[in-house]
Amino acid sequence: MKNTTYLILFLFVITSFISCKKSPGIGGQASILGNIKVNNINILGDTIATYDAQDLDVFIVYGNLNNTYDDDTKTSYDGSFEFNFLNAGEYEVFVYSDCADCPNGQDSVIIINTTIQDNNEVKDIGTINIANYL
Repeated sequence: MKNTTYLILFLFVITSFISCKKSPGIGGQASILGNIKVNNINILGDTIATYDAQDLDVFIVYGNLNNTYDDDTKTSYDGSFEFNFLNAGEYEVFVYSDCADCPNGQDSVIIINTTIQDNNEVKDIGTINIANYL
């Protein structure tokens, strides 16, 4: 009887590990990081200054099943940002930027699609440049 109980418990534990497939999102050890720069653009369309984006909202979407963001963070003093504790999978990182050609003062969205292959991966998506029209 005792051996049968242990065998059933062992089989339950093994099948629970085999049947679990983690989806994109939190719970892993991977990270996505990057940096955001702001380009000040004058009325002639010339970039007159570039600086690190401080305290700017950065958004992330887990997977490709929805179009609403799942988490957000703010950039640091040097424009850097990081999303931690992610599982392997598809991700979409986006920020808002000023838009000179958009109606009613709407912002444009800059989207970076990326894939984390390994649960311990640190994915650097590089520098994202956004516009600030003066």
